[in-house]
Amino acid sequence: MELEELQKRNLELENEVRELKEKLKKYTAPERSKKFYENHKEEIKQRNKEYAEKVKYYASISQEKKKQYARTAYLNHKEKVRKAKELEMEATELLAGCV
Repeated sequence: MELEELQKRNLELENEVRELKEKLKKYTAPERSKKFYENHKEEIKQRNKEYAEKVKYYASISQEKKKQYARTAYLNHKEKVRKAKELEMEATELLAGCV
């Protein structure tokens, strides 16, 4: 008796989930948006380019800053690798001590 009720309830919930997914699809990925962007691709690209020029959004970082960022990234990576090796050494020492 209880098993039949649970199966019935499960079936109802599965149907409800299916219906809600279909409704959600209608709002999250409508076909009309895809068609609009496909048909107006060049206009949208031009509008974005004009906006970037208007707000002067260009990555203009000096060479010194680029070198500084690269050096910092290199040092961080080097430190991360060193710590990983230390942890690996500690783990092997612990395993060797247990055996």
